[in-house]
Amino acid sequence: MAEVKNIGVWIRVSTDMQVQDESPEHHEKRARLYAEAKGWNVVTVYRLDALSGKSIMEYPETRRMLKDIKQGTITGIIFSKLARLARNTKELLEISEIFRECHADLISLAEAIDTSTPAGRLFFTVIAAMAQWEREEIADRVSKSVPIRAMMNKPLGGQSSLGYKWENNQLVIDESEAPARRMVYELFKKLKRIKATATELNNLGFRTRTGGKFTGTTVERLLKDPNAKGIRRANYTKSMGEGKGWKLKPESEWIEQPCPAIVDAELWDECNALLESKQKKREPLGRRAVHLFAGYVSCSCGSKMYIYASNPVYKCKQCKRKIPGSDLEEIYHEQLKPFLLIDADMQTILDKSRHNIVEKEDQLKSLAAEYDKLKKKVQGQLDLYSEGILSKNDFTAFYSPLKEQLSQLEDQLPVLEAELDFFRIQQVSSDTILDDVKSIYDNWTRLPFDEKRTIVETITERIEIDTDSINISLAYLPEPHLSSETLEKGTATMSLRIF
Repeated sequence: MAEVKNIGVWIRVSTDMQVQDESPEHHEKRARLYAEAKGWNVVTVYRLDALSGKSIMEYPETRRMLKDIKQGTITGIIFSKLARLARNTKELLEISEIFRECHADLISLAEAIDTSTPAGRLFFTVIAAMAQWEREEIADRVSKSVPIRAMMNKPLGGQSSLGYKWENNQLVIDESEAPARRMVYELFKKLKRIKATATELNNLGFRTRTGGKFTGTTVERLLKDPNAKGIRRANYTKSMGEGKGWKLKPESEWIEQPCPAIVDAELWDECNALLESKQKKREPLGRRAVHLFAGYVSCSCGSKMYIYASNPVYKCKQCKRKIPGSDLEEIYHEQLKPFLLIDADMQTILDKSRHNIVEKEDQLKSLAAEYDKLKKKVQGQLDLYSEGILSKNDFTAFYSPLKEQLSQLEDQLPVLEAELDFFRIQQVSSDTILDDVKSIYDNWTRLPFDEKRTIVETITERIEIDTDSINISLAYLPEPHLSSETLEKGTATMSLRIF
């Protein structure tokens, strides 16, 4: 028996929305009913009453929710719409990344996004890809301004290295730190070891700018920095992304400007020559490449197929069957076309999708109109009673049945909304998704390897290689008019004949 999924409900309703049809209780009931329809267990509710969504990361309920996600107490949250989760795009992407890393799901009822489904996971993959492209565009614009500022000898952000400080946009020697910086080179020349140099610096009472002890990493970084010999180097590194470190740019792009020297060039060159000779002796082996379909390709005999050498060919050790990686990627790319509905009549699909949804929306609209009409009647009775036009007995006779009907409608509204939420999400009716997934197919050859791999991991069940055919099973995006029974099947297999 499959383990029941534990879910949290996220509710944030601002002060001006604290009315009956937007009450926290209304949102909670709607979310609980959706969870019930999915067979999930709601274990906690996160309520942020009358709090702004401009920045939510420091709210206690946000910290509690993220802690529960990281500890596995819950494996997803349900909320009414993305704007109710966070209005800050940066924070929204940050939260979605945390959820992705913890294999947890985000379920937005209004936008029909449920990342527990293949379609929802693909939607967030697309969002992540688009966000990455946007970050790269911003980074490109920023990087183009760096060489200009560097050539003008202006600061480029960040702290100056130990022994220096910025004054009036000029890099000058910090006399309080210069002795420690000078000692780094003198001790390394004498001891010829990075860790021994760090230890001796600490024993002599020297400390880093933050007051901490010197480490081997700090000493190595300071030794390599040419500021100390009077050369300020800029525009020589490039970030590989958050948490992925930095890499050197081509030397032709480096910009060097003079600055005050702390040690003479001969001492700096001698220390760095020694450092370089030591590093050559302990250069690590290169990281093994990861191939696009590794772990997903199997032979019809049941054995896994991998690329075992520099020749990019997937091989079965058992029966010696093989297929070039480039051929497999080309075939896989072509199969994305039916999977992503590239050749489908989008308007027909959307029309079919909306037909059933419109029926539910009409029911909801009718129910909401009846609810509003009853509220006005109830208010009218209250006004007549307060003005003394109605006696207490007459008011009770009119008011009681209206109040009972109003209460029944209040219970029915979130039920109908939850049904509509479930139907929208399962039918995958978003125009945005259809447009964005088409861009995946069109831009496949230009996507970075990591993005391709993420898409493969998101939608691929298995790839089976036979003598004259390839069977690709994908956790598919079903056509919006399919029944709920069909939607639960979850995969589609495409068999291609090989001639």
